[in-house]
Amino acid sequence: MTPHHFGITPLSLALLCSGLLGPGLANATTAEPMAVKAQAPAAPALMHARLWHEGDNPSAYWVSEKLDGVRAFWDGQTLRFRSGLPISAPDWFTAALPKTALDGELWLGHGRFDKLSGIVRTQVPVTADWHRVQYMLFDLPGASGTFSERAERLKDLVAQAQQPWLQAVPQQRVRSAAGLHTLLRARVKAGGEGLVLHHANALWAPGRSDALLKLKFHPDDEARVVALLPGKGKHTGRMGALLLEMPDGKRFSLGTGFTNAQRADPPPVGSVVTYRYRGITPKGLPRSASFLRVQPQF
Repeated sequence: MTPHHFGITPLSLALLCSGLLGPGLANATTAEPMAVKAQAPAAPALMHARLWHEGDNPSAYWVSEKLDGVRAFWDGQTLRFRSGLPISAPDWFTAALPKTALDGELWLGHGRFDKLSGIVRTQVPVTADWHRVQYMLFDLPGASGTFSERAERLKDLVAQAQQPWLQAVPQQRVRSAAGLHTLLRARVKAGGEGLVLHHANALWAPGRSDALLKLKFHPDDEARVVALLPGKGKHTGRMGALLLEMPDGKRFSLGTGFTNAQRADPPPVGSVVTYRYRGITPKGLPRSASFLRVQPQF
């Protein structure tokens, strides 16, 4: 099988895999000048969750539902994706937000991620669609005080805004591991993804730490696409697997969980995908990984 099966030249494929050529330029011929890509804005410094350690005591944490939405950072003036690119939200939506940094999820409800993704990607916002979107807040980036104190301030900001679509994510305390798993089962049964645990006394700090943890029946994580691997057999002529690179630099191939349509039009090199897995191998790689979705990187 040759790279031409994907409709690109060998040189274009090499550039794609190296990350030097964006997916939109994959069909350009070598005789054409390559457009200079505008420099993307810097991604905002945010907190990111690690996995909950089974058997730990959750009593020191506030617990909330893990929402299947699109993360949105408000810097006081502009609403942004976690990539740093601006979100084309209606003026009435952003005008109602307080002039302080906010971190949260744009959310439509359980199981409606794909519909939400289409709404927030639209360059010209559709007011009727955005009236169904909620901005669910869970932290104040860069603010002082413990998480318990920041959570109280969030509730005050929401009360002052008086907008039904602007909400603080409900937080509760759970006293035991058994109670935590009871809550997890209830949330998943209701259509939720899982739980998020935030240490009550933690100060805000960007990056990953044990101050912010997530718990799901089947854990998931993210990795960047570094190459498209050709398919064999029934997948000849389509993508067979993605070569992914984890944040620590380890690489593995992901070949399950894709529809035929996704194999014919796979996630581009450079995009970030979410995958589920069932444990970690001795080499630190995900075991029984399966594709879940492409993360919005607008």
